[in-house]
Amino acid sequence: MKKPSIGLLPLYIKLYDDLDSSWRKPLDEWVNNIAAELELLGITVKRSDICRISPEFKTAVKEFEKADVDAIVTVHLAYSPSLESIDAVAATGLPLIVMSTTPDFEYDSPAKLMNNHGIHGVQDFCNLLLRRGKKFILEAGHWKESDLLKRVAATTRGACIASSFRKARVGLCGRPFEGMGDFSVPADKLQNDTGAATVSIDMRKLAELLPASDSPEVLSEINKDRERFRIDKLEDKTHIDSIRTGLAIRKLIDKEKLSAVTICFLEITKASGIPVMPFLELSKAMERGIGYGGEGDVLTAALTGALLTVFPESTFTEIFCPDWKNNTLFLSHMGEMNIALASEKPLLTEMQWRFSDAGGATAVAYACLKPGKAIFVNLAPTAAGYNLILCPVDMLPEKNSNEWERTIRGWFKSHLPINEFLTAYSNAGGTHHSALVYGDNLDALKSFGSIMCFNTIII
Repeated sequence: MKKPSIGLLPLYIKLYDDLDSSWRKPLDEWVNNIAAELELLGITVKRSDICRISPEFKTAVKEFEKADVDAIVTVHLAYSPSLESIDAVAATGLPLIVMSTTPDFEYDSPAKLMNNHGIHGVQDFCNLLLRRGKKFILEAGHWKESDLLKRVAATTRGACIASSFRKARVGLCGRPFEGMGDFSVPADKLQNDTGAATVSIDMRKLAELLPASDSPEVLSEINKDRERFRIDKLEDKTHIDSIRTGLAIRKLIDKEKLSAVTICFLEITKASGIPVMPFLELSKAMERGIGYGGEGDVLTAALTGALLTVFPESTFTEIFCPDWKNNTLFLSHMGEMNIALASEKPLLTEMQWRFSDAGGATAVAYACLKPGKAIFVNLAPTAAGYNLILCPVDMLPEKNSNEWERTIRGWFKSHLPINEFLTAYSNAGGTHHSALVYGDNLDALKSFGSIMCFNTIII
């Protein structure tokens, strides 16, 4: 998990310093108070000195870029002439959040004017940003008596997700599922559009990373699994082969500095040298914050990895079946989920392998996704770019656990009847691979979409 960060940029005017430099003291303290409040909200704040003239703004922005913050947040201490700041701010690739706020909640005396007129500096600044084509997100309200700083924090989390997406390195093991087109985006196009890079992995190279069956790392992982899972009907060979394959995936992630990985189950063949499909490790990887997408889906793997950097309670998933009678939708996949989201201790058992000539069995950690508020998230390629589809849902408690226990499973209820939900979802181009993010994080996810220039659709 990555802690979101901002560069806090206070804007001021040199004229006031020339007239009386003591005027800035209470405003400087106010900026420190804002920084402290944002830190309490989980945001790392790098504060610049108060900036008034062009060289000061250029220095501050360079420092923010050097620190690799997720966004710049401006706070306007007074009217600040926009031509002093615009060159530095418009030129940076960092996302920009403009705060329109003042120190005092009530303006009831002319004596308060000097400390509370920054909003018309905001107006000057935003006009120039628009004319320069610099995208920004504006958040307005009183810093203490409204939810302004919570909104700024949520927007910063969205910026952090965007930053992680743009830096994504997704390991594509073998080839994607042939003919599966909805998530398919050519690697060069995906990188040009979003920054996310595809790292192609030859399956035979992956096989070279397999540890020996009796290696200490394999035995250690077996002992951890015995503590972590309920184990039933799992042959030692199946468990060992699954762990060997999983550790090879883990080494690959470290070696290639991957933020996410994807593999199509049809690539697990005798010729590949990989003994089993690594369902178990893919579930463990998501728990560690590594993104995943099924069947060679680089796009959704990059998305899931970016979401996990800020929201560790996220997972790859698919909508499988409708329950028309109970107005719910069933989530599942072959054998992968973020096991940190299990509603109970997962069951580790065998899945017989019938999908390729590899044969045998592989280990799967089966569980039900826990109940709670969540956002179902889909990133859909379109003719015009990408739709980011956000669906607030209620994840429901487990059904009859005995009947379902050898299934990756979860049930959700949308705020719409499922016929309307499914209609809206497919009209928006929603693909069959998605992510699920627990919590009330809609504002952050909307900001992520805005910063990435995705067309954001809320269902």
